[in-house]
Amino acid sequence: QVQLAESGGRLVQAGDSLRVSCTVSGRTPSNFYMGWFRQAPGKEREFVAVISWSGTFARYVDSVKGRFTISRDNAKNTLYLQLNSLKPEDTAVYYCAGGTRDGVITATTQRLYDYWGQGTQVTVSS
Repeated sequence: QVQLAESGGRLVQAGDSLRVSCTVSGRTPSNFYMGWFRQAPGKEREFVAVISWSGTFARYVDSVKGRFTISRDNAKNTLYLQLNSLKPEDTAVYYCAGGTRDGVITATTQRLYDYWGQGTQVTVSS
């Protein structure tokens, strides 16, 4: 059974940087893509970024392009999200997720993910 655990979320000021991590335990399936989603208060959970198993391919939601970077270290079983130039609208609970589907290298849709963490709170003050 795969388990995901996020860490690193905290209160920061606008313009600050932060890195959140997601530790993976258990045996992951082949072609295991991983992503970050977030849910702001009163809003639906939304896609933020995804990275392929090899780390070669990454995709981002438009609102974070150029500010956030997703990466992974498979040897350490860890997924990262570097958040730069943070804005108050980035305030949310950030979730990591993982999945695998035949023919899919990256996925932006929640239903294509099988495993989810509990989330880590990122709060950006103005």
